[in-house]
Parts: sequence; structure tokens; C-alpha cells
Amino acid sequence: MQAKLKALLAEHGRVAVILYFTLFFLTWGGFALAISTGFQPEGAAAGAGVTTASYIATKLTQPLRVGVTLAVTPFATRLWQRVRGVKPANPAEVLPQAGVDPGQSP
Repeated sequence: MQAKLKALLAEHGRVAVILYFTLFFLTWGGFALAISTGFQPEGAAAGAGVTTASYIATKLTQPLRVGVTLAVTPFATRLWQRVRGVKPANPAEVLPQAGVDPGQSP
């Protein structure tokens, strides 16, 4: 999963990072709201304060959030490009590296 995440970051960059942290803070805030309005956590989070308990609950959902980030980021990138009016990069149009003849393999 770590290799997929690195490939995602290399391809989608900022969009992937922003999406991941948006999911993180929404999850953390959602758990904080749920705990402060009466949800009683059990286990390790039971004796902690609202912030700590919600952070522990958020960390427990990390594999799910990473999976959602992996699945949703390509769609979010295309949406972002469409909203900004940017055409997706075509690998055939990428300029060759400096000093490398395009006809030679690296």
C-alpha cells in the first residue's frame, strides 16, 4: 500500500495531500463532535479527553482513509483540472530530459 501511496503522490501531488488531510480533519472533527455530544468510546479511548479520544479514533480509521484517498484522488484531480481549465498532461507531449536525444533510450 505504501508503494501505491508514493505513486499516487508522484502523479497527483498536491491534490492527494490536500484530499488526505481534508479527510483526516473531517474525521477527527466528526469524532470530536460525536464524543462531545454523548457517544461513549470504549477501550483505549474511554479514559481520555475529547480531543485525545477523537484522535485515537481517527488513527484507528487511517487504513480506511488511505484507501479512500487512493480511490478518490484520480477523480478529484480530473475535477480540479476541469474546474481550473487545465488539460491533463499527455505523456507523449512531455519534453525529453536535457542532454538526452529523444531517439535514444535512457
